[in-house]
Amino acid sequence: MSSSDEDLIMIDMLLDKKRKRKFWVHPLLERRRQQGEFHQLIQELKLYHDRFRQYFRMSVAEFEALLAVLGPHLRRQHTNYREPIDPEQRLAVCLRFLSTGDSFTTIASSFRLGKSTVAEITKEVCGLIWSQLVDEYMPEPTEATWRKVAAGFQKYRHFPNCIGALDGKHVVIQKPAGSGSLFFNYKGTFSIVLLALVDHNYNFIAVDVGAYGSNSDGGIFANSNLGKSLDAGTLHVPPPAPLPDAPELGSLPYTVVADDAFPLKTYVMKPYPGRHLSEERLIFNFRLSSARRMVENAFGILTQRWRVYQRRMQLAPDTVDKVIKATCVLCNYLRKETAEDGRHRNVEADGDENEDEEAVDRFLPNIPPLRGHRRPLQAMQNRDTLCRYFTSPAGQVNWQLDRVRRGIL
Repeated sequence: MSSSDEDLIMIDMLLDKKRKRKFWVHPLLERRRQQGEFHQLIQELKLYHDRFRQYFRMSVAEFEALLAVLGPHLRRQHTNYREPIDPEQRLAVCLRFLSTGDSFTTIASSFRLGKSTVAEITKEVCGLIWSQLVDEYMPEPTEATWRKVAAGFQKYRHFPNCIGALDGKHVVIQKPAGSGSLFFNYKGTFSIVLLALVDHNYNFIAVDVGAYGSNSDGGIFANSNLGKSLDAGTLHVPPPAPLPDAPELGSLPYTVVADDAFPLKTYVMKPYPGRHLSEERLIFNFRLSSARRMVENAFGILTQRWRVYQRRMQLAPDTVDKVIKATCVLCNYLRKETAEDGRHRNVEADGDENEDEEAVDRFLPNIPPLRGHRRPLQAMQNRDTLCRYFTSPAGQVNWQLDRVRRGIL
């Protein structure tokens, strides 16, 4: 036999091995229908709605409505070699990952799927959740939207001309390969930053995802799409308006409320800094803190519902982006599907209403306070006007002084 014949035989053997390996399925995966979690446990859970909600963090009806939207985009063609994973199972795999944060290996074992298949499904479905839900459940705000949000903050938080509560969090991730110190943050972990603007009902108005954890505290907001849009005045925010029952104070611009991690702007209202503040300024800080608490509570809801945030995400940065956006828009979807749940209470009840802030900060560390930022004169004057308003007969609430004197901010 010539050497060329031997070479041909070797090539044929290698190709034969490849062909066999390409369509080989592990025996554990072959028993997916008989023993996989989707075909067994999940079908039973549909009969016990409370258990189903615990498992998926949503009701059977909410799951089915979501499947109706995503299903047409999740169908795969049958082939001669393997049966495709149907849309319902693909959605179940993704939601189970989001609701537990379990590793792909763990979920793959439970569902009798390959680990790479679970990773692929999660990335794909998260992307679809965002693209298919965002226009309805997190649409671009209009002037009417902002006016509705401002009315809600005035009614429930007693803070006028407020169009949202703003905050930023570090989402902890595994260090991406070859990233150096790009994602390394001040806490000594690696992270991607989530900026969120939240309304009076814990809904996410807008999210900005993807800033490196190493970015300076001041640069994160300034360089974000949200920050740039607010600064450029391209978000259809209404023109300045008088404060309720106080026309003598003039018109003030609509603003978002934030903490010390953000710069004071005519469109960003933040607390007075310092420890030895006058009683009037402490009252202002109390009122602003009450309004800003909406975003803290929204983050609390996010981390409790989607426990993927309670673990370090061992995902590529582009997949982390998809996970964050999917979970935020899902929170809006679930709040809208269940309608108003009566969680709004008067400001006196803030102490009982507040989410576990320590737990939220443990899972999603804050952006650090901004240092050495020059405050625009007009923004400072606007804050002083609001401060006077909150201690005037037109703007005060009868429990604020007691709260401040008891040190409850």
